[in-house]
Amino acid sequence: MSSFGFSVLFVVFFALTMVLRTWLAARHIRHIARHRASVPAEFAPKVPLAAHQKAADYTVAKTGLGLVGMLWGGAVLIGFTLLGGLQLLSLALLPLTGPGLWHQMALVIAFGVISSLLDLPLDWYRQFVLEQRFGFNKMTPGLWFSDLVKSTIVGAVIGLPLLWVVLTLMDKSGELWWFYTWLVWSGFQLLMIAIYPSVIAPMFNKFSPLEDASLKQRIESLMARVGFASRGLFVMDGSKRSAHGNAYFSGFGRAKRIVFFDTLLSRLEPQEIEAVLAHELGHFKLRHIVKRVAVMFAMSLAFLALLGYLKGQAWFYTGLGVLPFMNVSNDGMALILFMLVLPVFTFPLAPLSSISSRKHEFEADAFAAQHTDSRHLVSALVKMYEDNASTLTPDPLHSAFYDSHPPASVRVKHLTMAGA
Repeated sequence: MSSFGFSVLFVVFFALTMVLRTWLAARHIRHIARHRASVPAEFAPKVPLAAHQKAADYTVAKTGLGLVGMLWGGAVLIGFTLLGGLQLLSLALLPLTGPGLWHQMALVIAFGVISSLLDLPLDWYRQFVLEQRFGFNKMTPGLWFSDLVKSTIVGAVIGLPLLWVVLTLMDKSGELWWFYTWLVWSGFQLLMIAIYPSVIAPMFNKFSPLEDASLKQRIESLMARVGFASRGLFVMDGSKRSAHGNAYFSGFGRAKRIVFFDTLLSRLEPQEIEAVLAHELGHFKLRHIVKRVAVMFAMSLAFLALLGYLKGQAWFYTGLGVLPFMNVSNDGMALILFMLVLPVFTFPLAPLSSISSRKHEFEADAFAAQHTDSRHLVSALVKMYEDNASTLTPDPLHSAFYDSHPPASVRVKHLTMAGA
């Protein structure tokens, strides 16, 4: 392929992706606006009109902000690639580092820093304007800044050694570098799954043992029925950042732990909490987590193999506004370009991921209905939809592209049928 041909291909896919995402967002906003005036019949007895309208307004606001973020991200992407931003950044760093590994390291780090800084205004607006307007923000500017600093430090401590290993493998391990890198990346992902619950998560939140004895007994009884062993039941102080609530389990093997947001416990009844947990345990017992990790590993192998081909093609660089070095490593630049353009070419495939994820959600709901009363899961979901201002009337096509969970009406209908 010629560099001009790849430039044209990239521009075509970029334009199609931008148009498609804009069209989906516009559909979503119009669909929600048309259904704002009344609560869907199946939810009318349980969801007040005011809550339904708040969810509609919140979703429209988030979608609008997402459009702004998409346009900003698109401009940044074109600026880094076709307008020569990455080329200028590379040339600016070259006198400081010289060519080779350290230049490629510096390039990736500088790109990451600049990208993060460019995202900060929208992140701030999302937290302190949009979330604040709808009553969800509980963060102070100090906590927001503290999280930013801690996440940057943690990212550097973990990411920089990994980056050095990956770039070294790319440069020194021959044509099969992508396979060796995949082995390292897979091991790294498993390590993060193992240490996140006990090492990383406590840096940002406080995790306290569940103290409600009756609720603890109810949950332990459920775990015994389904054959799930956990290191402990914990309550996370999610309320210091947000009014949104959730529950999850993390880790694997003996390190598995179940975590409830304090906001969730304050809103749901014990039998509803049990039903929500039964759904989460369904994901584990039905091996959804293992399947998702396996898919992630398979996709990462395929993408690394593709990068293994592209990094040796001059048109891949020149077609994206970069003049590669001759006889010197371009590996960091290849990584950056690949991460930038991959979403442009893969976005039309997003519904495939949603289909798989929704299948798992239906299966986990069915599992919960087998081990608890499905009516309790329905009532819990309705409360969570209301508390999180999740719209009950998403546009079906927009939902197919973006939502990992089925729409509320479809999900409740399935649960109602399961409990009949």
